[in-house]
Amino acid sequence: MADGATTITTSLKGKVSDAEWQARVDLAALYRLVALHGWDDMIFTHISARIPGPEHHFLINPYGLFFGEMTASALVKVDLDGNVIDKTPYFINPAGFTIHSAVHAAREDAHYVMHLHTDQGVAVSTHKEGLMPLAQQALIVLPQLAYHDYEGIALNLDERERLVADLGDKKLMMLRNHGTLSVGTTAAECWMGMFFLERACKQQVMALSAGRDNVLMAPDHAQNEVRSQTGGGLGMIAGLAWGGCLRKLDRESPGYAD
Repeated sequence: MADGATTITTSLKGKVSDAEWQARVDLAALYRLVALHGWDDMIFTHISARIPGPEHHFLINPYGLFFGEMTASALVKVDLDGNVIDKTPYFINPAGFTIHSAVHAAREDAHYVMHLHTDQGVAVSTHKEGLMPLAQQALIVLPQLAYHDYEGIALNLDERERLVADLGDKKLMMLRNHGTLSVGTTAAECWMGMFFLERACKQQVMALSAGRDNVLMAPDHAQNEVRSQTGGGLGMIAGLAWGGCLRKLDRESPGYAD
C-alpha cells in the first residue's frame, strides 16, 4: 500500500450516487473533526456510515490512513460482513468492523457509529462507578449511556450479540477498559453525542484529581430536571452546530470532501 492519502488520486464524486457521496463527505468530516480535537489514536479506532439504499453497504476507514488525512474518496465500501465491495488499494481492520457491523445490523437508526480510544474516555471506562453526575455535560449524557464489559480485542464475532444487547436503544456506550462509542441517525448527532461524552469524561478525570471525597455530585432533583429537559436527545442542537463544525474544517483541515 502506498503511503498516505496520495494513493487516492481520483475523486469519486460523480462516480457514485449523490446519497453515497454525501455519506462519504459527512463521514470524512467526522474523521477530520476527531483528529482536530486530538481524539484520534494514530491509525486505530473507527467511524462508519451506512450508505442509503437497500444494499446494506457501509463506509469505513482504510487501514493505514491517519484520521487527519481522511478524504471522502479514500473511504472503503464494505458489506455487513466486512467484505470490500469496490476495488481499492486499501484494506480494513476486521477488529474495527466487528463492533460497527453489530450496531449497524441491530439498529435501524445507526446510520453513523463512532468508536474512540481517548485518554479520558478510556480512563473513565476503568472507573468502577463509570461516568458520574458531576457536571452538566455528564447529566445530559447519562440517560443515553450504556455499558459493555471488556472481552478482549474485538475479533470474536460472537461478542456482537452481547454488545448489541448491552447497547439496547441508547445512543452512547462506555466500552469498559476500552473506550467510548456513539450512534447517530446523522453525522451531526453522532458527533454531538461523542462531543458531550468526551467532555464529560475529561471533566470527571480533572475533578477526581482532587480525590473522590472532594467532588460534589449534582443533586438528584437537578439530575431529574436535566433528564426531562433533554428527553428529545441531541439531534436538534447537533444540527445547529454541524454547519459551524464544517466551516471550522474548511478553515483548519480542508480537503476532506475530496
